[in-house]
Amino acid sequence: MSINEEAAFWSATKQAKGIRDGEFSSRELLELMVSRIESINPKLNAVVTMDLEQARAMADSADSRVLAGEDLGPLHGVPITIKDALETSGIRSTGGATELHNHVPDRDAPVVKAVKEAGAIVFGKTNLPRWSGDIQSFNDMFGTTVNPWNSERVPGGSSGGAAAAVSAGLSSFEIGTDIGGSVRFPASFCGIYGHKPSFGVVPSTGYIDHVLGGTTEADVNVIGPMARSADDLELLLELMLRKDGPLVTSLMPAKEVGSLKVAAWLDDPFCPVDSKVAPVMDAAVKRLEETGVSVDREARPDIDPAEAFALGSWLVTSAMLQSMPEQTLEELSEEGGALPQVTHRSWLDNHTRREAIRGKWGEFFEGYDAIIMPISPVSPFPHDHQGGFTSRTLKSDGKERPYLDLIRWTILTGMAYLPSTTPPIGLDTDGLPVSFQVVGPYGADYTTIRLAKHIGEQGPGYQRPPLS
Repeated sequence: MSINEEAAFWSATKQAKGIRDGEFSSRELLELMVSRIESINPKLNAVVTMDLEQARAMADSADSRVLAGEDLGPLHGVPITIKDALETSGIRSTGGATELHNHVPDRDAPVVKAVKEAGAIVFGKTNLPRWSGDIQSFNDMFGTTVNPWNSERVPGGSSGGAAAAVSAGLSSFEIGTDIGGSVRFPASFCGIYGHKPSFGVVPSTGYIDHVLGGTTEADVNVIGPMARSADDLELLLELMLRKDGPLVTSLMPAKEVGSLKVAAWLDDPFCPVDSKVAPVMDAAVKRLEETGVSVDREARPDIDPAEAFALGSWLVTSAMLQSMPEQTLEELSEEGGALPQVTHRSWLDNHTRREAIRGKWGEFFEGYDAIIMPISPVSPFPHDHQGGFTSRTLKSDGKERPYLDLIRWTILTGMAYLPSTTPPIGLDTDGLPVSFQVVGPYGADYTTIRLAKHIGEQGPGYQRPPLS
């Protein structure tokens, strides 16, 4: 094999260029990924299904097209895995649920179809929690995925296998899903870039959240890219954008980073940030300021964060409950969870309240182009499979706090349909990745990605993890 192992850690756009330029072949890059999975994945348990026969045939075909001088897509020959919550034609897709252990779709989710049409080759699926319902990534079928920075810590969820695979150089990029932070947490915890798009701009059909498969588009839920570079995020978002249908939205062009007015809301009594996380975020903001970008550390949207979180939690839970199997609902009830009684009228009433909060966010963004906010109040935490959201706790600064504190910051922006980009910004004192979310007004996805890219360029950006 003539390909250097370091190519596994290149951005997808650089890998595609290497294939087009004849530096290495698609088949060589695929076999490099496979060999790395064989040696590293037993430690991580990130990749849970592979279809190598089909992938090898596609890689050979891709190489023939290069030799023939054909026009090639921007991801031509790049091998990728896909989160097991998304339908992939001819490849097992389970949603992490035993009920779908042999489910093989005959179609691709629209986002999967889009990257395949751009030349990407899907060769495997990555782990997740059952029905994508946790900030950790474990299930009864495939077991537990660990963090490539420390095997005793979680990789985040629900796109935890996806983030671990990208971080460890087992996949060129991934596509995650996010309803309460499921792109942002894993990207942050595994030290890669992630983007939660503005709601509705990327089609979310093909997302498996129930036994009938992904036939609907749930409120709040979005599908977004995960990668080792911000440039990959921008390319992937452009490819995945909704092309037709009633929800077509044109995104705003990116603004020049140097002209941006940025706010920084780095901590709040509403959800205090751990002392291991706060200094890393502060240092990243200081580096941003040193580049000449204007940062206001006092500006805040005129919202009550506790009220917005309570409303957002209701909306997120309601969206998830509508598709959960009866057995899962019973399990949640046994855990003592307060399941909302959802009627069309109650949803409309709470949606009206949401729209008022979205209006407050809109007023805030009249004066600012972006706001930097925490993702998680803690860095990657130890695995804990006992009980559920209502019974688990977190350790933070020597004290226990509710597990639900994890999603307080992510729901504030998700329930308001706002784009959020996650850049790797550094390591805490335990050597674990830390990030924050770069949030913009609805439709300003390219601006948040460009700002996240700029932040990552100030250091350290993506770094190869120890377990790779």
